[in-house]
Amino acid sequence: MSHTATAAICRPQSLTMRVFNAILGIATTILALGGLEARAAAQSLTETERRNKAAVEAGFEAWAAGTGSPYDLLADDARWTIEGYSLASKTYPSREAFLREVIRPFNARMKAPLKPAIRNVYADGDTVIVFFDARGIARDGEPYANTYAWFLDMRDGRIVRASALFDSIAFNAFWTRVTPVD
Repeated sequence: MSHTATAAICRPQSLTMRVFNAILGIATTILALGGLEARAAAQSLTETERRNKAAVEAGFEAWAAGTGSPYDLLADDARWTIEGYSLASKTYPSREAFLREVIRPFNARMKAPLKPAIRNVYADGDTVIVFFDARGIARDGEPYANTYAWFLDMRDGRIVRASALFDSIAFNAFWTRVTPVD
């Protein structure tokens, strides 16, 4: 094997491959959401689906108004997974671990709070999927904007498990560029 081939195999994932994986993840999410949208149009929601969807929507409305957030719905033992290759990608084993390691440091990097704008919310059984954009101003005066898809598993009105997908390139640039305030 040539030196070039060996270096390519041993090198961490290239930027091109990370971009490709991010685009592939977003495309897959959009296709999945499109399938759920078609299913939702074909049948009405159950009472559980209606209740879960309403709770999540209320959390997002509170977030947009600055009076709360969807994180208020997290069960203490909720497992939150950030999918992909961002600097924060991993599974957080509890509400407190996720808030301590991601949300509080994120907010400490912001000058103006992140504001969500929901594109759509889907409910299927105990799962609610939220497809949304969020924008804010970082402490360095630069805007932060990202698009997210959250898959939230609910039990008794609480989020017990979450998987989040977003543009990790935009997140990583923000996370490394802006130092959090204590």
